[in-house]
Amino acid sequence: MIDFAFFLEIMPVLLAGLPLTLQLTAASMGIGFLMALLLALAQQGNRRIVVWPIRAFVAVFRGTPLLVQIFLIYYGLGQFRPSLQAIGIWWLFREPYWCAIVALSLNEAAYGSEILRGAIKAVPRGLTEAATASGMSKLLTLRLIVLPLALRQAIPNYSNEIILMIKGTSLASIITLMEVTGIAQGLISQTYRAVEVFVAAGTIYLALNFTIISALNALEIRLTPYRARS
Repeated sequence: MIDFAFFLEIMPVLLAGLPLTLQLTAASMGIGFLMALLLALAQQGNRRIVVWPIRAFVAVFRGTPLLVQIFLIYYGLGQFRPSLQAIGIWWLFREPYWCAIVALSLNEAAYGSEILRGAIKAVPRGLTEAATASGMSKLLTLRLIVLPLALRQAIPNYSNEIILMIKGTSLASIITLMEVTGIAQGLISQTYRAVEVFVAAGTIYLALNFTIISALNALEIRLTPYRARS
């Protein structure tokens, strides 16, 4: 049986790790989205020298576990400390916080680039042809027609990515970051009451994900009202 008194007692302790969870999610999604957009746009051309390295990057980060990626960045890059110090970026890889953001951002860039690439290709060709016929440049067509439509179509899939990223931040606890899962592991080592602690942590993640899903659904309805009516 779950001790609800203990459950309520540890809830504020676990909530202390929520700001770090949100920081990791927001930073990783923001950086990852910008990288994903650049990668998706770069793949619209037919230059193999550009497309194939991007596809190799995507294949590696989509085909390997996020846990392994975090380990390689946090522990593996330490072997190249002299080289990283020489080029002035060792500060980025000596802190677990930044290592977690790098790993999560690269992972998000790989998945997000495929979502955005598909969304861009899904924009009807007739719209771009009409824009060209009306005298719009390629850059203007991309900014005013292609990207707005593609981003609207990508919202449902990107909603899933945000939820996955929130859950992915729990892996940051393995490199000593005390977000919700990290605090939960500390409580378990102190109290030996895994059920209540993990149920409480799961409740926090569930409430957070439900709130974000509701907000994204409202955004999708606002941006695509025709879907809501249908």
